[in-house]
Amino acid sequence: MQRDPEYLREILFEMEESADDFLILTQAFGMGPDERKRWYHVQLLCDTGLVTQISDSGFRLTSQGYDFVDAVRDEGRWRKVMGWISDKGGGLTIDIIKALAVGLLKEELSEHSGIPL
Repeated sequence: MQRDPEYLREILFEMEESADDFLILTQAFGMGPDERKRWYHVQLLCDTGLVTQISDSGFRLTSQGYDFVDAVRDEGRWRKVMGWISDKGGGLTIDIIKALAVGLLKEELSEHSGIPL
């Protein structure tokens, strides 16, 4: 299965919007393709430190996860980052995606505030 940055972002937004502050997943034998994809991508988010597992089936955003969500929240910024990645042939890491998005965010804040970041 390939990592899908769009799907990772979607899961992170879902977790942030959850009224319970966490996401419950059930890993069971016989999961369908959609459930396997979801489980796999949540595990990838754990690998990157954006999400942490709090029980057998419970997950929550970490502080790094919230930082990532804030950096990629703006659709225009996200599209620009994904465009750069596509132009370079893909294959960039989550850390690079975050660095590019944070760089754009800093640039935008600096332009609006006049304070160099």
